[in-house]
This record gives sequence, C-alpha cells and structure tokens, in this order.
Amino acid sequence: MRELTVTEKDCAQQLIKYLSKYMEEAPKSFFYKMLRKKNIVLNQKKANGSEKLKTGDTIRLYLAEETIEKFRKIPEKPGTGKEGHLPKPDIVYEDEKVIFLNKSAGVLSQKAKETDISLTEVLGAYLSEKYGGEETMFRAGLCNRLDRNTSGLVLAGKTVAATQQLAELIAKRAVGKYYLTVVKGQVKTTERIRGYLKKNERTNRVSVQTEQHGDAVYIETAYRPLCTGSGCTLLEVELVTGKSHQIRSHLASIGHPLAGDTKYGDAEFNRYFREQYGLKYQVLHSWKAVFPELTGTLSDLSGKTFTAPLPAFMRRILEGEHLTGEAI
Repeated sequence: MRELTVTEKDCAQQLIKYLSKYMEEAPKSFFYKMLRKKNIVLNQKKANGSEKLKTGDTIRLYLAEETIEKFRKIPEKPGTGKEGHLPKPDIVYEDEKVIFLNKSAGVLSQKAKETDISLTEVLGAYLSEKYGGEETMFRAGLCNRLDRNTSGLVLAGKTVAATQQLAELIAKRAVGKYYLTVVKGQVKTTERIRGYLKKNERTNRVSVQTEQHGDAVYIETAYRPLCTGSGCTLLEVELVTGKSHQIRSHLASIGHPLAGDTKYGDAEFNRYFREQYGLKYQVLHSWKAVFPELTGTLSDLSGKTFTAPLPAFMRRILEGEHLTGEAI
C-alpha cells in the first residue's frame, strides 16, 4: 500500500486528475476500475474520482509497487536530460501562488515538438529546483501564451487553485492586457477597432473581415499613440479579445503593420528596420497586466499592475527613432 497526502499546491483539483498526474502512463479506465474495486480510496472511503481534493486529504493506493512504478513517469532532474542546463527564467513577480515571467522574443511558450525547449520547460526546471524536496503532482502551467517572436509578460500559477482562478480571470477578460509595438505610419488618435478574424489552419495565417462570415470570430483591439516618429508610431495596444495573431493582423488591416512582422507586415518598412537595427523579430511586447479588485486565492494581486521590461533590441529602436517621448 502507498499513501499520498495532498499538498496545498495540489488541492482544488479532482481526484482523477491528481491520479492521472501521479501515474501519467495509466489510462483513466484503470483508475476508475481501481476506484470501483476500492483499490484506490480517498480518506479511507470509496471514491468515484470526481471529488475535489483538499489540503491534507489522504489517498491510499492498494496496488503492487511494480504496478505503480510501471505507470509512473518520473521527470528528470533539471540539467540532467537531453536539454542540458536550462536557463533561469526572467522573473517579473513571484509569490507562493503565482509566478510572472518576461519571455524573450524567439522563445516558444510551449513546445511544438518533443525536442523543443520552451518557456514551460524553463519554468518547470526552475520550480523543480526551488521545491525539489516537496512531493507534489502539480506542474505549474502558463495561463497565457505568446507567439514565438513576441516578447513580454507571461502569467503562470504555482498551485492548482491559483492557476484555475488566473485562467478564469484571463478567459473572462478581467485582466487588462497591454502591449507595446512600433507600427508603420503616424497614428494621431486613440481608437478602438472591431472586426472578425478568420484563420486558415493550413497556412497558419489569419485575415480580418468587417462582417461576420462562416467561422470568423469577433475581435476588438484598442490602441493609444504614445509617440510618433518620422514614419512610425509607438503604440500602446489593449488586447480586448485575445485571438491568434490579432494585434498583428488587425493593425495591418487598417494600414499600420508592425515593424519586423514578416507575415502581415510591409516588406520595405521591415527592410529599413532590419538594415538599421538588425531586427530579427516583430516589434511586439506584452508589456503590462492590470488586475481588477479580487477576493479569494489571488486577493494579494487585487488592483495591482505588473510590467515586463522591454528587450534590448526594442529599446535601441525606440531611441534610434526618437520614440521615447512618454515614460515606459
């Protein structure tokens, strides 16, 4: 028999999800069968798997050790696997419940294939090292993701309850998400634009329409000019809805493509920034997250604002184009 005790990081999730993380290679049908036969019990009572776990709950596995180990997938210690020594994450804010990171341009939020090393692995290695002696089934997960070539603020929870509330706040658009970008042309006025976005899965491109057709989804983007240069503008963009490639395609559709955007941008505009500054990425930075008044698990974040420092390449562009008129 093996007994597991639920930690604060693991509480607030269903028993079946906890078991699936503890024995990752086992099918859910196995757990349901063992629960029915009382080979797995919760607080010494029969369970069906849907129970929400609380800190201090005990789970007993009346299973052979060989069976348990066969289904377990033990993660490698940081720096011992094929990925080598992973870099330390750039931490904007961290407490016992959440961690906010500043992602570099060119880094994946999540791996696209097995051999990728993404921000998820970097975060996992950092937390594994920090809490190495603590037995927990929870794996910290990113609650928002950025395109590979977009830099900036990524929010993650360190407990199940915090991750659930954070993800819910983002899904309900309760967290204000603001980006900084440099676009073509001189933008003089603050605007809120709307449209419908249609994605082509085959080409991984989107198009913006003025009316809803087919499976196009509603999008809304607000922007405010912070400083104008001779042929470009520094914009603060509020992502009211959060769809794939929304900022890039929406601004391009009104004649203000992003500098460095090879998918939706202007070739001549991009060439200038590439030759002048060696620009490799689109100039788009997830700059700021503004939290509403909160209660519950994330009450410590109530009314707070978090900002991610700009990458060096973006600083060089703003200084070179004299786009530093407003403090950022």
